[in-house]
Amino acid sequence: MRRRGASRVAVAALLGVNLVLPTRPEPVAAAGFVEAYPVMAAAMRAAGPPYADWAADGRRFLTFDRRGDGRAVEVLGDLADADRIAVLVPGVGSTLADFDRGLGGVARRSPAVQAGQLYQEMRATEPAARVAVLAWLGYDPPDGVLTAAGGVSARRGADALAALLRELAARRPAATITLVGHSYGALVVSLAAADAPAQITDVVSLAGVGAGVQRADELPGGRRFWAAEAPSDWVRRVPPVRLLGLGFGRRPGDPAFGARPLPAGGVAGHDGYLVPGSAALVAVAAVVLGGVDVDRVGDAR
Repeated sequence: MRRRGASRVAVAALLGVNLVLPTRPEPVAAAGFVEAYPVMAAAMRAAGPPYADWAADGRRFLTFDRRGDGRAVEVLGDLADADRIAVLVPGVGSTLADFDRGLGGVARRSPAVQAGQLYQEMRATEPAARVAVLAWLGYDPPDGVLTAAGGVSARRGADALAALLRELAARRPAATITLVGHSYGALVVSLAAADAPAQITDVVSLAGVGAGVQRADELPGGRRFWAAEAPSDWVRRVPPVRLLGLGFGRRPGDPAFGARPLPAGGVAGHDGYLVPGSAALVAVAAVVLGGVDVDRVGDAR
């Protein structure tokens, strides 16, 4: 009886988070392209340290906004000439303040660092390839697990990401685009992919909490869906349920989901998928590059 009462309290708390507490509206940010670089650089210089230092270092941004928890979309590589583009979306707790330093000051949790590692891996694999990676913090992720349960932020984030994808597809119609989402970010990219242009060919979930569908083949557009989930990752303990609009359903890393598996050798915990030396980093780079062996990437464990 006591356990049943506790369960009811937990459900009520979750419902309260999503149905009682007001949520800040998430405007769909206007999509931008390379002409945004000087505008964003000026905004960063005006913002002062550390953002002025980013501009001084020649880093290029499609979006920079300090309001609230902040927004930033950084570009690595020549986006105007790229024919292989990866968009990397982080998850719960990510803010502008942690964009460079990482959550809790841990560099491997930084969207900028992760995007840089993926870009360097692709350049090392195919030096002549025309590639670009976007570190996309273009939405306001939930601050914690309770606020994440309803998926409201994911849907708003997916709308904002979809606007960018339409812009990329219009500006680079011959390019292929891969969406890479980590943790809650996997839900964002999956939702955005549901109505994305044909140039989005692949969706990659790294420790994804959910995808908005129960099976990979339910994702519209015939896109390839990949998933990596390390044995030591706590995300494996997330219940694969969705009830009354709460929860995420089946995880992409669950074999029953039917995603193409990516190797997770060398990955420790929840945040080590895109660190140098991990099998997941090599595999994600191969997916983005679309090499002849891409269909066999999932065979390696």
